[in-house]
Parts: sequence; structure tokens; C-alpha cells
Amino acid sequence: MADTPKLSNDCFALPQGVAWTPVAEALDHLRNAVKIVVGTETISTTDAGGRILAVDAIANRSNPPYANAAVDGYGFAFAGLTSGDQALPLVDGRSAAGEPFDGVVPHGHAIRILTGARIPQGVDTVIMQEDVNIADDTLHFRGGLKAGANCREAGEDVLQGQPALLNGRKIAAQDIALLAALNIPTLTVFKRLRVGVLSTGDEIRQLGEAAEPHQIYDANRPMLLEILRKWGLEAVDLGHAKDSRTAVISALDAGARCCDAILTSGGASAGDEDHLSAVLNENGSLNLWRIAIKPGRPLALGMWQNVPVFGLPGNPVAAFVTTLIFARPALLKMQGVGWKLPLPIMLPAGFSKSKKAGRREYLRARMTDAGTIEKFQSEGSGRISGLTWSDGLVEFPDAAGEISQGDLVRYFPFERFGL
Repeated sequence: MADTPKLSNDCFALPQGVAWTPVAEALDHLRNAVKIVVGTETISTTDAGGRILAVDAIANRSNPPYANAAVDGYGFAFAGLTSGDQALPLVDGRSAAGEPFDGVVPHGHAIRILTGARIPQGVDTVIMQEDVNIADDTLHFRGGLKAGANCREAGEDVLQGQPALLNGRKIAAQDIALLAALNIPTLTVFKRLRVGVLSTGDEIRQLGEAAEPHQIYDANRPMLLEILRKWGLEAVDLGHAKDSRTAVISALDAGARCCDAILTSGGASAGDEDHLSAVLNENGSLNLWRIAIKPGRPLALGMWQNVPVFGLPGNPVAAFVTTLIFARPALLKMQGVGWKLPLPIMLPAGFSKSKKAGRREYLRARMTDAGTIEKFQSEGSGRISGLTWSDGLVEFPDAAGEISQGDLVRYFPFERFGL
């Protein structure tokens, strides 16, 4: 469990009189409502892939640690050159990456040097071996080389004592390479946010079970658990609660004991069997957001024993979209990443569409080989196959508008949601 202060019980409350909340306002309110709720731990750098840096990583060594050669070639002092063609006697020995030359290269002389080798005293310029000739232990090459050529300065990448990576960064493989080069063996990272996933509803059956015609299989919970894993969070399966207040309360209690946040699907509206909303309301912390979004609309936000609960729609397509648009930035901020929204790609539409005012719409879409965007044939949110057909979402603004073929649209590949 988190060892930092929890969210306040009224953090999700909307201003009085709010009916339909535009997406932008909902996101702004959510951004102000959530904060980091996990503690920190120190782990090995080699085990830090996918973790979120909680404290700046400070370089214990400069990279490179010493001035070194960028190529295989020959080193000398630029000031020792004359005009025109050059002829410099070679000193005995060489400088290699694992065998530095400990002496001093006299003025007007040259030394054999290999890529990555420390620049010896008396050398400030290196010429590539392809540009020289060697005869009678003398280096011959034409003029025109610039002073300092093919030399890397000590610390030109990162200086010892300077931040290599800043807190809030998700550690990637290339980051581990940098940290290793700077001799940073351990990192202080945020603990993984533990997010429980709960399904509700008497009509729900589990994969592999027998089902009556009026029953449906639970598509949301396995989908949401995999999304959370993709985001580097610790996904906790809280199972399925039937449509009774006792079952919902028991499931929420179990989630609050082991999770930092809970995602539920179904029961988030105000119907007779929407027990999630009912028990959150009885607890005094229900905020039923009616968001001007398609698909979606109802989003129940509340607290249960100081643990935030995100009540998602029961429809799988709506649950998927609202998870990406609302739950993702909130959960990542709670994890320590900060508030991050994906950036769209502006691409030409391969379709036409007329849109009414009032709701922001997200259509399942994919990019064609021609670089245009095509939308799924149906905008109905009941067709889960549209999620597998698509590779992203097209966003249409709240206002009314007409989209014609070739018009630029805002396209969000699923990769930009971390999927």
C-alpha cells in the first residue's frame, strides 16, 4: 500500500449546478484532484526497466570519463603542423581503449591511437587512418584538418555530479545504458501503483463458463487488467461482484485493503441495479460525472476507505475509451509520472462525416498504407470487433462540423496511449 497521503474524500466533487461536463473541463478537474499516492523504494538500476524515477539520477562519473579518440587513426598536437603536406615521425607505442599511453607525445610527433582510447598528453587532434600513409615510421597526410578533429572531450555527454535523468521519467532500455555508463548502480523509484479491477452485474459470466442467452461474458476485466500491465502498473484482479449491495461492498472492501486505486465496470449509472453508485453515494463520496463524450458519458468517481474508485461504463468499447482518456492520465499521475496527455497526429481523412454539437467523439480508426485515416464501418459502441480492427482513435471536437475526405483529423495511435 502507499505510504504517502491519500486523496481527500471530496477530491472528485464538481462545482454545484454542473450537468454535462465537457471533456476538457473533466480532464482539468481530474488533473487537480489527483496526486502521487505511492511511496518510494531503492532498486538496482539493472532491474529498473519500466519503473518511474522518484529522485533525479545524479552521475557518479563523467561520460566520457576522459578525452578520447572518436576514430582509429593517429594523434598529434595541431600546433605542431606546418602548412601543406605533413610528415610527422611516429613515437613508439600506441594508445588503445584498454591500454592507454602513459607518456607524452613530443611536439611535431604523432602516435597510433584507436577508437575510445584516452588522448595522451601532447595530443589534441586525431586524423582517420584512411586519410594517411605510413612510410619509414613517419605519418604522411595532406593539410586541411581542423584543430581538435575526431576528439571527444571529457564529460561532453554528461558531467559528474550533474543530473542524468530527472524524476518522473519512465526508465527505458537506453536509459539503463546511460545510467550504467555513469556508474549509477541504484535508483530511487516510485513503488508500483496497485490498481484493482472489479466487474459487476448478474448478467456477467466468466470465460469458459456456461452462459444462458441473456448472459454475457466478462470482456472488460481481462481487457482492463492487460491495459494496466501495459502501463507498468500492478494489476490486481478483484473478480466479479453480483448485483447486490452486500457483494459490491465486500468487493470494494477487499480492493481497498490491497490497492491504491480501483477500476470498476458496470453499475456506474443511477438505475435500480447500479449498486456501485448506490454504495458510493451512501458512503458520501459519489460524484457521478455526466461527461459530454461519445462513447461513454457516465463516469462514477468516488472514494472507498480512502482509495479512489473509477466507475467505468459497462459497455466494453465505452470502458476502453474512457479508460484511455480519463483513467490513464489520472493513474499515471498517481504513479508519479505527472499529468501526460497524448499528442495527436494530423492526417487526412479517408471518409466523410457530419457531427452534431455537444459531445466530443472518439471513433475507432486506423491508418491506411496511403497515410490516410479510415474509420470503422459502425460507430455503435456495442461492436467490440472495432477495437481489434482499429489501431487508434480519431477525435472530433465538441462543436458541430463537417468532415470531408482529405480534411485533416486528429488521430491518436494506440501506441500514444501506451498500448
